[in-house]
Amino acid sequence: MNNVFLHGDLNEEVCMTLPPDMHSTKFNQVCRLQRSFYGLKQASRQWYAQLSTFLISHRQCSSDHSLFLKQHLQSSTTLLLYVDDIVLSGNDLLEIKSITQLLDQVFKIKDLGDLKFFLGFEVARSKQRINICQRKYVLDILHDAGMLGSVSR
Repeated sequence: MNNVFLHGDLNEEVCMTLPPDMHSTKFNQVCRLQRSFYGLKQASRQWYAQLSTFLISHRQCSSDHSLFLKQHLQSSTTLLLYVDDIVLSGNDLLEIKSITQLLDQVFKIKDLGDLKFFLGFEVARSKQRINICQRKYVLDILHDAGMLGSVSR
């Protein structure tokens, strides 16, 4: 998703101090926000409310609120959300394309094609199976900790 935090509408009045480069002739003047933006406490909640309202045709999973499911006859679609990253899967390619087009019309998405990485998981597929591993994630953690060249005994 592109600029997800700009999609949320504010339900309350939110004011902020003027940006450093903006000068005013009046004392204590503030800006009244009409839309949420990144860094605003309400931004995540408002973005999620906007997207979940859009996904009304999907059933939200009661045990994981970031998972949306849609069943129709033999068709099944699953949408997994993490902030501005979405994994869309299912057994009906036309339904997936339809949802992708709708998301793009409303939110201007960037389709990255087949899933390769998501939340530290590396995804590799073949005709027989889908393999998921966290090799890159573990290597990144070891690198960040300065332990990439360490040897265990």
